[in-house]
Amino acid sequence: MAALRAGFLAQNLYRTHFSKVSRFNYLYAALFHSSPPLNAEGMPLKMPSLSPTMMEGTIVKWLKKEGDPIQPGDALCDIQTDKAVVTMDTEEEGILAKILVPEDTKDVKVGTLIAVLAPEGEDWKTIEIPAGEESAASATTAEDTPAAAAAGGGHAHGNYGPSVRLLLEQYGLAAEQVPPGGPHGILLKGDVLKYIKEKSLQPLPVSAVPPPEVPKPAVAAAPVAPAPTPAVPAPPPTIGVSEDGYEDIEVTSMRRTIAKRLTQSKSGIAHSYGTLECQSDKLLALRKQYKNEGINVSVNDLIIKAVSVALTKCPEMNCVWQGDQLTYASQVDMSIAVATPTGLITPIVRGADFLGIEEIASQVRDLAARARENKLKLDEFQGGTFTISNLGMFGISEFSAIINPPQCGILAVGSGIVKIDENGSPVTCMRATLSYDRAGVDDDTAAAFLEELKNILENPVTMMVGGYKSQVDHPLAALL
Repeated sequence: MAALRAGFLAQNLYRTHFSKVSRFNYLYAALFHSSPPLNAEGMPLKMPSLSPTMMEGTIVKWLKKEGDPIQPGDALCDIQTDKAVVTMDTEEEGILAKILVPEDTKDVKVGTLIAVLAPEGEDWKTIEIPAGEESAASATTAEDTPAAAAAGGGHAHGNYGPSVRLLLEQYGLAAEQVPPGGPHGILLKGDVLKYIKEKSLQPLPVSAVPPPEVPKPAVAAAPVAPAPTPAVPAPPPTIGVSEDGYEDIEVTSMRRTIAKRLTQSKSGIAHSYGTLECQSDKLLALRKQYKNEGINVSVNDLIIKAVSVALTKCPEMNCVWQGDQLTYASQVDMSIAVATPTGLITPIVRGADFLGIEEIASQVRDLAARARENKLKLDEFQGGTFTISNLGMFGISEFSAIINPPQCGILAVGSGIVKIDENGSPVTCMRATLSYDRAGVDDDTAAAFLEELKNILENPVTMMVGGYKSQVDHPLAALL
């Protein structure tokens, strides 16, 4: 009877919670067996989808190490998405038992296992990978690993794929020279490429590269004509600086995505264009007045406000696609193109039509700084209803930009140019080109928007008065 009660107690412990698994194993073993307790399965942590268009990502840096306690909301790792480097926060509680994807592992598919979390109270060192799960390292390097690796063997015993073997031969390397980065000592192609780049190695001359081994058939077969030897062998992969003095730059997933999205936009959206030219002397005078008041405001901040006001006057221009449905936005969420070391990103000033110029300037400085440091949150660069790209500070007088879908418009702002007006007086003029989606925006709508924007830029005081969703800023008092 005592044994039966103990059995029921063990079953109840098992059913109560996942974290009680090993306790049940221990109790069960103590009562009925002499074998040690079974290892518990961990909680899987998978590569998340951190943007609507993200299909794969790169683990840039692990912010926790194996054995560290994890609380909900803790930053676990930095992930390079198709748009930016984003910090992955965990919603689970436990101990980080296993990291299955090392740093700099590229093109990890969304949904792939990247780590295992041990439930609280478990021995994290004995946690096993959940059954049926596949780690990212094995999923992303299948082409570089043999179909059946020797169990327990290191890379020195042939635990690497044919592409790795070919690369080693082309550079005269032994597998033992290259530190393996894959799970269980598997030597990956990326490990060899990294080693070659670090050592600035050059490929061996073609004559020095040993021919690949051809396995001999176990049973004699009918004579077969030998395959013709190619006149020119395939060139080996180039690493670092080539003989011609060119440097090979690795294309990041973010850069590939930018190229893909821009190509899709340019080829799939009916781009139409309209250019305005306006005098910007009053705009520059307004900025100077802010500066005299000790307020740091850029010309771009004033343009953001002017465009926001113009969009409230022409709401048909402030629209986005939601599938096949065109939607007019209730507020202006302004995307601002910012160049970063890893590519272009568009942080968003939300509700710009409701903000004063000082607030816009403060938000733009903060967003741009964190964008360059890869510290933006997801909601700070996803979405937006209209985009501004300003190259005027680089002396570009005029250019056109590619629409950022699902938005329907983007304004390309050029630099100011001094001209002589009809009275013989010097004036500063600037040009701005609107690219708009002809499927969602009519030509007369685009023309009305540009006309409204020109009026505001040439009379910037109107941004702050008369029926607009904005507050009155004190530096404008002298201009009213």
